[in-house]
Amino acid sequence: MTTGQPDRADVIIVGGGIAGCSVAYHLTKLGITDVVLCERKQLTCGTTWHAAGLVTQLRATRRMTELAKYTGELFQTLEAETGQATGFKKHGSLRVANTEARFEELSRGASMGRNFGLAVEQVTPDDIKKMWEPINTEGVVGGYWFPNDGQVNTADVTMAYAKGARMGGARILEHTRVKRILVEGGRIAGVETDKGQIRAKHVVICGGMWSRDLAAEIGVALPLHAAEHFYIVTEPIPDLPKKLPVLFLGDECAYYKEDAGKLLLGCFEPKAKPWGHDGIPEDFCFDSLPEDFDHFEPILEMATKRVPLIANTGIQLFFNGPESFTPDDRYLLGEVPEVDGLFCACGFNSIGILSSGGVGKALAEWIRDGRPPMELADVDVRRMQSFQTNKKYLFDRTTETLGLLFDMHWPYRQFATARDVRRSPFHDRLLAEGAFMTEAAGYERPGFFAGPGKTPEIHYSYGRQNWFHLCGAECRNTGENVTLFDHSCFVKFEVEGRDACRVLNRICANNIDVAVGRIVYTQWLNEQGGIEADVTVTRLSETSFLIVTIAVSQRRDFAWLRRHIPDDAHVFVKDVTSGMPMLALMGPKSRELLKALSPADFSNEAFPFGTSREIDLGYARVRASRVTFVGELGWEIYMPTEFATHVYDSLVEAGAPLGLKQGGYFAINSLRMEKGYRHWSHDIGEEDTPLEGGLGFAVAYDKPGGFIGREALLKQKEEGGPRRKLVQLMLPEKDAPLLYHHEPLRWNGEIVGSVTSGAYGHRIGASLGMGYLSLPQGVSEASLAEAALEVEVAWKRYKVKTQLKPWYDPQGARIKA
Repeated sequence: MTTGQPDRADVIIVGGGIAGCSVAYHLTKLGITDVVLCERKQLTCGTTWHAAGLVTQLRATRRMTELAKYTGELFQTLEAETGQATGFKKHGSLRVANTEARFEELSRGASMGRNFGLAVEQVTPDDIKKMWEPINTEGVVGGYWFPNDGQVNTADVTMAYAKGARMGGARILEHTRVKRILVEGGRIAGVETDKGQIRAKHVVICGGMWSRDLAAEIGVALPLHAAEHFYIVTEPIPDLPKKLPVLFLGDECAYYKEDAGKLLLGCFEPKAKPWGHDGIPEDFCFDSLPEDFDHFEPILEMATKRVPLIANTGIQLFFNGPESFTPDDRYLLGEVPEVDGLFCACGFNSIGILSSGGVGKALAEWIRDGRPPMELADVDVRRMQSFQTNKKYLFDRTTETLGLLFDMHWPYRQFATARDVRRSPFHDRLLAEGAFMTEAAGYERPGFFAGPGKTPEIHYSYGRQNWFHLCGAECRNTGENVTLFDHSCFVKFEVEGRDACRVLNRICANNIDVAVGRIVYTQWLNEQGGIEADVTVTRLSETSFLIVTIAVSQRRDFAWLRRHIPDDAHVFVKDVTSGMPMLALMGPKSRELLKALSPADFSNEAFPFGTSREIDLGYARVRASRVTFVGELGWEIYMPTEFATHVYDSLVEAGAPLGLKQGGYFAINSLRMEKGYRHWSHDIGEEDTPLEGGLGFAVAYDKPGGFIGREALLKQKEEGGPRRKLVQLMLPEKDAPLLYHHEPLRWNGEIVGSVTSGAYGHRIGASLGMGYLSLPQGVSEASLAEAALEVEVAWKRYKVKTQLKPWYDPQGARIKA
């Protein structure tokens, strides 16, 4: 086998850490053998070599868990396959709570784990003491035991991946630095190393903390930043059990693992130390960073009380090494939106070892098939925004993200760092109304309003948080009067050109070849019929359209559009989000308010639901679109930025006599839950078809030219329809818990579905949710009425009512009033 640098390859992998070696291994497993991995120094020399090697399976989402679960299973066979030791030990893990709040979090996570097919058991303090003898259980509330977790030697397992890749035909070139990535005509062309060029159809960036700067040179955004990460290893401890489970104590920011007769104590402290802000030294290789005992001391002090033998044992190693972290604490995976054929797997936030197998397999299949093998929106690189590569932003956010792994994962938790990045023109006015600002894709947007002149605060819990009554008032006002919502963060694309209608109609499942001024609700589907985007399309003229989508999909949806416009089509796409703020005026008195400010006719006959037109409003010229995301009569008002505050002030002044109030996104979530409005990436996504998601009404099968995904939907219909469907959920008990996501749905004790999202419905007066359900007798209104279903929340089961139609105004009379 040739060991020198070739001039061509099918796939080039940049970076020889565990991610890069796993991608190489899995590509060869698929028969893609013309693979070249380029490592600037030596395999594992960046972060992989000093990682702690924890192998746990439960992650924040189903797909992240599946990737981790596969990794753990692979580690059990990789050594036998390759002949290279991995050091894998399946001794399980214990997650321990010191507070009731943490125990509820662990309990919700454990129920979620069962939903994902993991083995998990609840344990008492006495059980924990028996399983982890050195621990002092004073103050411990309880915990959970995951028997299939374990630990691995990180350098050894990477070498096993590398050996398996070589056995499959891949070439691994150490001491080969990739100087730059080659792009031609928006598509990958190869790389230039310090030894010359290699041409390739695909390139994968697995460069860890080097990835951001390498990608930035070609205009690709990979937001990540290195941070110092600490652990200590004790002197040998006589009689220390060799099969101790990995121990996690989130309330003390600490984890423990047995390490060749010693204890390793690591931490994820609340305020981290970013590193490498001004660049990583060129000769960095198997390097560590200076000790900082003062920084680690609070963790060690708690550890000596929790595991007393540490206080009487010497420290053999105080280690500090860099790892890379992303702005939302989830890794970056997939094909980048800016360059076709360029992929990434980086920014692992300390879960790279346990995710490596699944990530390598998923990315290899993505490269082979040209599409992701499963829904990966939670880690898809396209979720990130370009501004997030700003170095100061990353530096400040990284002080917080390292600690998130062990922090409380509260519902509605907001980042404290790197805020006030993107503001709507109404920002200061909303603050004056007492807005508590939340963040989405960097946008500051109100979650709830405390009232004029008041300083809003949020007290987190898994139950009804302190803003519950304020949110309820906003919801009730929306149903009774009129509420003003700032929707400026919604993304807007203008599409124009003589081929715009034809091309868009191929991308959209619904028919967008409608009269000028009509609004069409539609999905963009992949070839398998899964939902890639959930948008509205407004026809502005014969040759121009306005597309509106959610904030977090800005980069993703723009890339989807770009990649599905033929090269020879006369179509141009422009992102106009920043120049087009939007206010949503919702409630039964919205028509009366608009009539007070505009001479336009807002009657049903002149301005029916699903139409859009330009109107005069005050002194401004704006676009009014009659649509809703809250289930009430209402209009969205789009305006040029320079008119924004005038329009806002005019609406507030004229609305005061009508009971106009401000509304936040917590209220929107409640209102849309009552009306059964789906949220992309929660209730619908890449693996859910419109038929499964209850959106068949938005599919135009017979329109000229068809649409992407049509054949898959027809096949699903021919096979008798979907076996799983999205249903509406209600917990009838007065003090029922709130649903959030991934709670298992049970029928006769068996798991038959999963919650996708939830909120309290203030107009209905109950805890609500949505979720996918599969029943042996099929999913219909009749079968749901007969099925005795339960939902499992925090290890407890509750009765749940289900139906296909929404709980609030199921006929849609209010939106068409």
